[in-house]
Parts: sequence; structure tokens; C-alpha cells
Amino acid sequence: MENLFRLQSEQKFTLKNTSVRERKEKLNKIYKWIFNNREKIKEAIYADFNKPYSETDLTEIYPVLSEIKHAQRSISKWMKIKKVKRTFTLFTYSAYTKFEAKGIVLIISPWNYPFLLAIGPLISAIAAGNTVILKPSEISFNTTQLINRMISELFPKNEAAVIQGDEKVAEELLKLPFDHIFFTGSTQVGKIIAKSAAEHLTSLTLELGGKSPAIIDSSADLKSVAEKIIWGKFLNKGQTCVAPDYILIDKKIRKKFTDLLIEQIKTVFGNDTNEIRTNHNYPKIINGHHHKRLVEIVKNALSNDSKIIFGGEYDAKDRFIEPTLILTSCKECKISEEEIFGPLLPIIEFDKIDSAIDWVNKHYAPLALYIFSNDKNTIKKITSNTESGGVGINEVVLQFSHPNLPFGGVKYSGIGRSHGFFGFKEFSNERSYIKSGSINFLKLIYPPYTNFKQKLINFIVNYL
Repeated sequence: MENLFRLQSEQKFTLKNTSVRERKEKLNKIYKWIFNNREKIKEAIYADFNKPYSETDLTEIYPVLSEIKHAQRSISKWMKIKKVKRTFTLFTYSAYTKFEAKGIVLIISPWNYPFLLAIGPLISAIAAGNTVILKPSEISFNTTQLINRMISELFPKNEAAVIQGDEKVAEELLKLPFDHIFFTGSTQVGKIIAKSAAEHLTSLTLELGGKSPAIIDSSADLKSVAEKIIWGKFLNKGQTCVAPDYILIDKKIRKKFTDLLIEQIKTVFGNDTNEIRTNHNYPKIINGHHHKRLVEIVKNALSNDSKIIFGGEYDAKDRFIEPTLILTSCKECKISEEEIFGPLLPIIEFDKIDSAIDWVNKHYAPLALYIFSNDKNTIKKITSNTESGGVGINEVVLQFSHPNLPFGGVKYSGIGRSHGFFGFKEFSNERSYIKSGSINFLKLIYPPYTNFKQKLINFIVNYL
């Protein structure tokens, strides 16, 4: 580990000075490898948690290929020196900024989108000219093996390398003085990463999660909302950081809406438990630990006056949990306090929109906030009185895939931004330059300070 870090230390200034053409070539190598190994990627992810091939194409492979193409089209612009305006007092000086690689970066990626969330940040890091040590999740074992093979085939170790292992390996990595750390995962682990980074004053990006609410008022198109919510919530069996975590809905339309949700679940996954269990479009929970955690959330909710209005069946052996809708008003339950990260959808009624806003604000700022309304005043009121990493208005999840939007959270849901230019910027030091002109008028105010110089200083302070 330390030897690998030393090798990359020796290489980092070489990569920092690579040209646009050289960086494009590196990105193109990644693109070709992914395209040529598309079936193997899908097989690896399916082996980890039965993710449908079509879903892997849409949520793991396509976003990465799209990110590469966007970077290749834009990297010339991103790497250009940007001149800044002259000031009156420094009018003989030229000044500019330039994005330069931070150096050696560590990327720690999660298991839920094991290919996308490892390779996506890697693309930004390489586009910015960094060396990379990538630590994928040990939980998604098969995908991690494939990523290791991919990186070893494409790059020498002094440019990019994979280190495998559990949290103990991650702890050892965090002792090294990286120039930047990019972590995607839970808030709890994010705090540990942040403390470790502070020891070396290392900059970091934390892509975390939180309880992303979906607020639905009576003006919304309920059928369309139901279709979008079921897609966004149960994508990857709910194991998605930007999935709607819970619903806040006007109680006057709650019954009608939940009927539409149930109808949509049956349309997509099956009419009963057996059909859902055998549906190839419905993945498994990643492991037994997370299955047990989700079952405990349901049991805790039911013991606190919550009610299952659809689903609730589970099987630990197959890591199966039925899509489950839970009507609740419990503020202290696990289902209201913990990020769910699974196929459980709590539904909470409100009388007025202020109550929904209060509920959101009693939790930490989420990664995403979804508003379903056709009332402009309601939308403005919600956005003006809440905070979140991003907002979806009459839409879910798609903000993650927009190449020109910065992606990230607020405080407990994350620090920093990624994707496209924002990912390139995150892995870069925006370095400022100033260059002296041929005439230096500032000498007129160099010490020793005379009465004449004080008059000049007074003029500058008062008028310039």
C-alpha cells in the first residue's frame, strides 16, 4: 500500500502536465473496455444481487459511457487558462486561473451501484490529471473483481490501481496523505472519512445520502406521480441514494394515491407475492445484514401504530422483501429516523403544506427533495423553506444523470459536487496566477511612507 502510494507520488507531476490529447486517450481506453466488456459487467453485477441486465445497462453502464463522452467533448474547454479582468489599481498586471490536478486521489466506492459509483469518479479524476487509488466495496465482490481486472489491464499501477479489502484496509489507506479523497457511502462512515482527512488537511468529497422526501399536494397528476415514484423508489430494490425515502401527502388524496401506487406495483412487479418473488426485474437485497436491518425497521414501525397497506412479506434465505407501503405518523420510529435504503415506502399524511415542510426540516438536509405539484406558489414555498442537495419538481432520480448539473448533498447528505465539469473541478486545484507588467506603479506607495504617499493611499482607499 505504501509502496503503491510512493509510486504514484513519483508520477503525479507527470500526469499533472499531460495534454488534452493524452487525457482523451486515457478516457477512450476506458470507454472501449466498457463497451467491449458490457456483458461481463452485467454478469458480475447480477452475481452480486440479481440486478436485471436491462437495469444495469440503464443505471450502471450508460451513465458511465455518457460521462466519458461528455468529458471528451468538454475537456479542452475545462483545461483552458481563464483570464480574469484587470483592476484599476493593478491595470499593468495580467491575471488568470488554471485548473491543475490535485495529485494522488483516493476513491472509496459503495456496493449499491458498484460499477457506476466507482468508475464515474475515476473518469473525473483522470480527466483532471490525477493518479488514482480506487477502493471498491468488498460487499459487491464480483463487480470489484471485474473492476480490478479492468484497471490493471488499462493502467500501470503508478497511474491507477485498485486495492481490495474490508474496512480495515480502508482504515490503513486513510492514514496516507492523499491530495484528495472521494467517498460515496453512509453518513456514519462519512464522518470517519472526514476525521481521517482532517489529520492531513486533505480535501474531500463526501457523497452521502439521507432521507429524501417526496411531497405531493392535491394539484399533482396522481397517476403520473405513482408511476414515477414506483420507478424511482424500487429501482435497484430501493438501494439507491437518491430514491424517494418517504412520501408526505395531502390527506385528502392519500387513499386515491395509495390505490394508484398499489396498481402500479402490480403492473410492474406482479399481482401477488409469488409473482413478485419470481420477477426477474426485481433484484435481491445485497446481503443478510441489510435484509435483517430492513425487517427490523418494519417490525419497529408496526409496534408503533403504523400499518402495512401493501406488501410486507419477506424471506431471509432469498434476501427477498416485497415492495411494502407503510402508513405511519410515528416521528420517533426507525422508519422515520433512519435512511431506509430498501423497498419500504413510508407514507405520511399532512393537513397543510406547512406541516410537510416542518416534517422535512426536523430531519437532516436530504440529498434530494422531490415536489409533486402544479401550484407554483406551493413549489416556491417548499423550496424557499427547505434545503437539500438537489430538487426534483414533478420528477425523481433524474437529476443524478444530467451532465450539466452539479450532484451532491448538504452537510449530513454530503460535501462537494460531482459529475461533468463539477467532477473535474472537484479533483482540481483552481490555481491563480498574476504576472507583473512592464511598469510597476505600486512602487509609488512602497515604504517609507511619506505625506505624499499617504495622500495617494487615501485616494486609493476613498475612490478606487
